[in-house]
Amino acid sequence: MTKEITIADDVYRRLKREKGDRSFSEVIAETLDASGRLADVTGQGVLDPEVPETAREEIERLSTGTMDGDE
Repeated sequence: MTKEITIADDVYRRLKREKGDRSFSEVIAETLDASGRLADVTGQGVLDPEVPETAREEIERLSTGTMDGDE
């Protein structure tokens, strides 16, 4: 039986890069069978959980005043 799923474009690109000559189903099944998590295939969770928040704060700090219209 075949099921259709929807994934984000960035996840698709990572999964496609990982699969090589294998099917997407094979990559996912092998990862899950090896007691892995789907995040191991997609790359999710690679960064420390605090990194995205720290990066967001830094971007906000550096962006302050750049969109005020004062040129």
